[in-house]
Amino acid sequence: MLILDSQSDSSSATLEIVKDARQQFSLSISLTSFRYALGQGAASIAVDIKENEAPGVSGENIAMKISPHQVQRRKVAGLLEGKPDGHVYNLFAFPSECNFSGLRFDLDLVKIIKEHSSRDLGISSVCKNGQWMVLIDAAKGCATMPPDLSKYPADFVTISFYKLFGYPTGLGALIVRNDAAKLLKKTYFSGGTVAASIADIDFIKRREGIEELFEDGTVSFLSIASVRHGFKILRSLTASAISRHTKSLALYTRKMLLALRHCNGSNVCIIYGHQSSMEDNWVSSFPLSEAFPRPFQLSTCPCIAVVEELCYEMGPIVSFNLKRADGSWYGYREVEKLASLSGIQLRTGCFCNPGACAKYLGLSHLDLLSNTEAGHVCWDDHDVINGKPTGAVRVSFGYMSTYEEAKKFIDFVASSFVSSQNDICHGNQLEGIEKGSPDTGYHLKSITIYPIKSCGGFCSRSWPLSKNGLKHDREWILMSLNGEILTQKKVEFGKENGAAIVPCAPVSLCMLLVVFSFLFNCELRSRLSVPEMCFISTFIDLSQGILFVESPHCKERLQIKLESGVNHGAMEELELYGQRYKVYNYSKETNVWFSEAIGKPCTLFRYSSTEHDFMLNKTKGVATCRDTKSTLNFPNEAQFLLVSEESVSDLNRRLCSDVQKDICVTAMQVDASRFRPNLVVSGGRPYGEDGWRTIRIGNTYFRSLGGCNRCQMINFSQNAGEVQKSNEPFATLASYRRVKGKILFGILLKYESSDEEQQHDYSWLHIGQHVHPESI
Repeated sequence: MLILDSQSDSSSATLEIVKDARQQFSLSISLTSFRYALGQGAASIAVDIKENEAPGVSGENIAMKISPHQVQRRKVAGLLEGKPDGHVYNLFAFPSECNFSGLRFDLDLVKIIKEHSSRDLGISSVCKNGQWMVLIDAAKGCATMPPDLSKYPADFVTISFYKLFGYPTGLGALIVRNDAAKLLKKTYFSGGTVAASIADIDFIKRREGIEELFEDGTVSFLSIASVRHGFKILRSLTASAISRHTKSLALYTRKMLLALRHCNGSNVCIIYGHQSSMEDNWVSSFPLSEAFPRPFQLSTCPCIAVVEELCYEMGPIVSFNLKRADGSWYGYREVEKLASLSGIQLRTGCFCNPGACAKYLGLSHLDLLSNTEAGHVCWDDHDVINGKPTGAVRVSFGYMSTYEEAKKFIDFVASSFVSSQNDICHGNQLEGIEKGSPDTGYHLKSITIYPIKSCGGFCSRSWPLSKNGLKHDREWILMSLNGEILTQKKVEFGKENGAAIVPCAPVSLCMLLVVFSFLFNCELRSRLSVPEMCFISTFIDLSQGILFVESPHCKERLQIKLESGVNHGAMEELELYGQRYKVYNYSKETNVWFSEAIGKPCTLFRYSSTEHDFMLNKTKGVATCRDTKSTLNFPNEAQFLLVSEESVSDLNRRLCSDVQKDICVTAMQVDASRFRPNLVVSGGRPYGEDGWRTIRIGNTYFRSLGGCNRCQMINFSQNAGEVQKSNEPFATLASYRRVKGKILFGILLKYESSDEEQQHDYSWLHIGQHVHPESI
């Protein structure tokens, strides 16, 4: 914690660093320590700040209006009406820079609130009494434009060392003026914050030092040790140079994005945040065709002077969404997914700022509630709902960012999302779909069952069907001790080992990371390894009624009886993909085996029952799957995944072609198992399955639920007991199998079983059976 002495000369306000660097204190500490007593009738208000001209104070005229939203109270009775006894303090908190849009708030707000709060600013009607104090949340803005507290005498300022240096996470500071520090109170205590306490009576003696009073538990001394290296780098670069450098990159990126047009003239990019008229003149004073010269260096950017004069309102981030030529939105997850293939890391969503997100995206309370009821939660793939984006894409620039990186990003957007005339003519039609009568020479090539979700499967020449799909397919699931469903997407990069690699961190910080890894007895390679679930092999012997499970990390092969072995007295419920499942759990010995197999404490569950709903959407002949109303075990979307051998062969041909064109460095070939299909068919045209509506295999019928949206898991391959990752085949698929934000390969199927078949459970699939498709 840093204490600001308000009694010192204002032109050189001094900062007293109390003892050593202290543990992080967030915005919530100031709020809770103020004893706002929301339960006793105090008010909490969200406000919009609107500027008439330039924010500031000119004589008696205040060119600013603060518009409060609905007042939030936890308790209506006992409101603090009239003139209260004693001193009353109100706290006005605002960010120096919006982390969603990059808009910077004028720090004159500090003086306006302190000196003119009694005037009609929009909040006097709610908080009529008391002295106003101001908190600046400088976590985002401090990285490139730290506030001058001699000019803007805020009472509290929060900063983030992670935002300043890029490392360490979870460490920051609360800067407090001495006269404001005495107002901070705590209603609880924990280790190190009291001088004495008696266990069996309500007696404590709190520590007198403000920094000691709020320093709960052991300080993060290992992370604190790296802070000095970060400040050393900032001092060598200077804050003014970093600010000019990052703002110039953001302005260049913003202007280039706004200049992008589809072939029909429509805008490609919508940028969120304030756009000043001065910024618009930048194009004429600095032509886009004469972008920054190379090499681009921190102190030699020719646009620095222009940026300093014209772009002072915006920070070094660009928040935006992209539109198609027909006016529909590209989902932010699609942008993020394709960017990662180009080595570009973006942040997407609402950036933990739901207020600004709703404001800039035009999402009403009804929209937000409707999105939640539709199953949308933070970090999911529901990026567009009812025609509106649920989040945005954000590009952030720091002192290590370069012009080449900004240019690479612009080129990526232009090549991936700007439509040509050929794109508009073909609309969203997938490449590979051919019109005409369907092929009739298909046959079933292979059948694969995956008993445990995300673990290895096994092939069989014949296998029975059930109302859930292939019998025992994805009937078991692994869950972490904190309730997280484990898949190969989740159990990765050794998150529990405590080591971290920050490629963008300064060399000194990277050296510290290596030291930390030894202190914690961690191995950095564990961050680079891929989940161990793929090495778990399974096999079911129906005649013996046993599921056999093996792992290279376990000496004994595990045997699980199909008709017993579960703890029938301990049925539980869990939620997966928005559905409630009833499941059985297993013994401690079984759970220990799987914990050793994946290197993470976990629990095995077996499916019991649930119900799902399904809806079939079609986009110009291409069907896509949504929630299914069929009985499922634990698959992501549907009972079956089918791919064709000819489609895989066509993909391999394209992969070879990419090598010949120098798009890829090394040749690679994939087989159907890379896509984890249940059924592989052969004998027709590539991608003929895209147009199937129903199929018959033997005497059993299946309905197509549309294409399977692929993720980057198909880029993982096993080789000599290790898992390797590349950009392929996902990058190649994205070049010709992308439609409406989805990269499709293979189709999803639903078993159309009759009541008699479900009752007797006697239908089987056999390799070699003829496949009879019916096209849409």
